Amino acid sequence: MTEKTNLLDYDLKSLESYFNEIGDKSFRARQVIKWIYHHGVVDYQSMTNLSKSLRSNLEENTIIKLPEIVTEQRSEDGTRKWLIRVDNKNSVETVFIPENDRGTLCISSQVGCPLDCKFCSTAQQGFNRNLTTSEIIGQVWIANQALGCFESGKRLITNIVFMGMGEPLLNYNNVLKTINLLTDDLAFGLARRRVTVSTSGIIPEIERLKDDTNVSLAISLHASNNELRNNIVPINRSYPLNDLLAACKRYSEGRDNETVTIEYVMLNGVNDGLQDARDLVKCLHDLPAKVNLIPFNKFPGTNYTCSDQNTINAFRDILIKAGIVTITRKTRGDDIDAACGQLVGKVSAKAARHQKTSAGQI
Repeated sequence: MTEKTNLLDYDLKSLESYFNEIGDKSFRARQVIKWIYHHGVVDYQSMTNLSKSLRSNLEENTIIKLPEIVTEQRSEDGTRKWLIRVDNKNSVETVFIPENDRGTLCISSQVGCPLDCKFCSTAQQGFNRNLTTSEIIGQVWIANQALGCFESGKRLITNIVFMGMGEPLLNYNNVLKTINLLTDDLAFGLARRRVTVSTSGIIPEIERLKDDTNVSLAISLHASNNELRNNIVPINRSYPLNDLLAACKRYSEGRDNETVTIEYVMLNGVNDGLQDARDLVKCLHDLPAKVNLIPFNKFPGTNYTCSDQNTINAFRDILIKAGIVTITRKTRGDDIDAACGQLVGKVSAKAARHQKTSAGQI
């Protein structure tokens, strides 16, 4: 029996092509996308501006299949975390962080992660596979439904960050189609600067992203020299620090010199010294950047601990004195293990591998 096509795997351009292939008008794609992402409708019979014959055709040959929520946890600070099942063996985690002026949804792009960053709980779970477009955009749809956004018409999710489980640029094609849906006015309609892709530094895909879209870029840097970064962010052995920062500069120039966000987790006695801060200033001297200092969030089995507040403040002050916009990220949702670096989901791990020349094909 032929598996039905999941329409959530299509952005507008590819869905228009689908309707042309089945002999219908391409504008039907615009109607269907609005039903799904504006109104939260996934039942073809409720899409009343489609003909009955088209609705029957879609029901026979396609589905609108969403991942499903397994559990929901709510933090004392208002953060909400959903465990979302993507197949019989694997689940990922998605986190909503409400603030006074925004609501940020942190979404996952892979089941687990193959990059083995030493301070990240996700990486310690191993890696299974890339998420499909439907499984990534489905997290956004599910969160909107859970928050009552479709029913109320209110936009509670104002920002999307690819900072959940996985390395987004190792799932490039599906992440790009998701970005297209997030920023399409017919779908979620977010401004491109409100969508952020966070990467550990896959340089060829950073170059592709620069050419394909102009969303915000964040770099999980965490060290200011190659020796340390090789150890705690092993992908640095393939894409060294100077090459990565040069790619970031090119990306910034392609966006009118808008800032690149530098993420730097504060590890006690590892990367938090005053000389580390001075070296980071040197690294960023010609890059329009802002720095997020992230207090390390402990997880079972790790030997790392978080830098104390005085150390973080001293590190921050050196950066600020050098003219670099620097903030210390407030830890959110740590009581439900929803803070940065704590997402684990449920991963039926396979042997992780990274192919330098074909990063999107793991």
